[in-house]
Formats: sequence, C-alpha cells, structure tokens
Amino acid sequence: MNNSQQWYIIKQSDGTCQITSTTDQSDLSADQSWGPFNSQAEAVAKKIGLIRAGKCQPL
Repeated sequence: MNNSQQWYIIKQSDGTCQITSTTDQSDLSADQSWGPFNSQAEAVAKKIGLIRAGKCQPL
C-alpha cells in the first residue's frame, strides 16, 4: 500500500457516505466530508462510526 495516499469520507446527496482517495479530488468540495485518513482501514472504521451516529446511511 502506498503510505502517501490519503483517504476521505464524502457524504453523498442520498445520505450514504463514500470512501475515496486523494486521486478523486472532484468530490472533496461536498457539503460534508471527513478526513484525511492515513489508511483505508482507518477511513472504514470512521465510516462505521458515522453510520452508528446517524450521520451517514448504510448502503
């Protein structure tokens, strides 16, 4: 895994959240986003917390 890659969580218009890397800069201007995270696993753990807190809808 490339350690310089950073991960973000982007809230979509339907209420779900998507995990994306810095290579997808187009979505980083979304209304709600969290990050950067140093690993995809860290972003997944945060997304689970956001779902449990009611900030994101599960898929």
